Amino acid sequence: MKKIPKNGGKLSNLPHLKKYRKELRNNLTPAEAALWTCLRNGNLKGRKFRRQHSVANYILDFYCSSEKLAIELDGIRHFGGITRHRDRERVLFLKELGIKVLRFENKYVFEDLIWVIDVIKGNFGWQENENTQEQPPPG
Repeated sequence: MKKIPKNGGKLSNLPHLKKYRKELRNNLTPAEAALWTCLRNGNLKGRKFRRQHSVANYILDFYCSSEKLAIELDGIRHFGGITRHRDRERVLFLKELGIKVLRFENKYVFEDLIWVIDVIKGNFGWQENENTQEQPPPG
């Protein structure tokens, strides 16, 4: 696992990732584009989300700093094998920084967007309510 800097160094949007973040923002996946329409401009209970925001060397699909909540949309390959292991390391690193990660398979954005939005809203205030948890996928 990556070490967290003890010098209070800046971890958000590191300059060496700027070009890559911009490239990702300009080329959202269809699932990211669909979810972004719900998250942008404070559409979700007034919360401000950023897309393709980096924390350390990790680029998060969506991030709400006021909630310390990251949203990741992934294809099926992220739910098995080596990619699953890397994603677990990433989640543990972000957890050390006090950031909660919600991970959804892309298909749920298209099959049950209301459920995805409800899970995200249900995790607002997660820091005060330790019982808040991810819900199992619908159906």
